[in-house]
Amino acid sequence: MSKKKRCAICGGVKKKSIQTVDRHWGDKLLIFEDVPVEVCTECGEVWLCPETVETMEKVVKSGRAPEKTIPIPVWSMKKHLQPV
Repeated sequence: MSKKKRCAICGGVKKKSIQTVDRHWGDKLLIFEDVPVEVCTECGEVWLCPETVETMEKVVKSGRAPEKTIPIPVWSMKKHLQPV
């Protein structure tokens, strides 16, 4: 198998897939659906090609409205955990 199809983390085999990917952009959490990726069958690491990342950036910078918006609950664990 070519080096390109091997995971750089664990050496496992990478398979093509379509997934939902989240990315932080400043203080915002953005979610991209239908993203072509490669996923390691051993460790689960997800790989995006540079062209896909570039396109994601262009979409965000374009100011175009997203196809949909969803509420995301957020909890601060600082209030729920005992100090270490």
